[in-house]
Amino acid sequence: MQVCSTRLRHFLRLYRVPYSVITHAPAFTSQETAAVLHVPGREVAKTVVLEGKKQSYLAVLPASYQVDLARFSTIVGESIRLASEEKIRDLFPDCELGAVPPFGRLYGVPVYMDVALAVGREIVFPAGSHSDAVRMAYSDFEDLARPEICSFAVRNFVPRPA
Repeated sequence: MQVCSTRLRHFLRLYRVPYSVITHAPAFTSQETAAVLHVPGREVAKTVVLEGKKQSYLAVLPASYQVDLARFSTIVGESIRLASEEKIRDLFPDCELGAVPPFGRLYGVPVYMDVALAVGREIVFPAGSHSDAVRMAYSDFEDLARPEICSFAVRNFVPRPA
């Protein structure tokens, strides 16, 4: 896989926003990516592909959170489930499974972002592979991604070791 998905790279260059690509050890969850990059999970965006009967959606939220499917369903007005691997491959052919960047407009998929992610100065997100991430100013991300900002995520509970 290329350092950054071709579609994403062209998009970011077209809009001339400053960004950096961070190559890291392979990480297969957003929490692993946060750990590898030594960045708090609340600052790393994970992109969850959801589908309903009408269409697919991208839910963008902090790595340390999870999607409340019932709340998300209420927001979009239809019953939602996690997208199948086959659906994800069809929608995002230039991305590794589980490494979808949060720019749905590149793929014709609306983006919903949880308010918990909209508080930082920078955002880090997958660049289409499990070993590359993009870091950019949050304001640039919001301008380009045009997400619907709402509340649909809940913080993951991680028990502390005894």
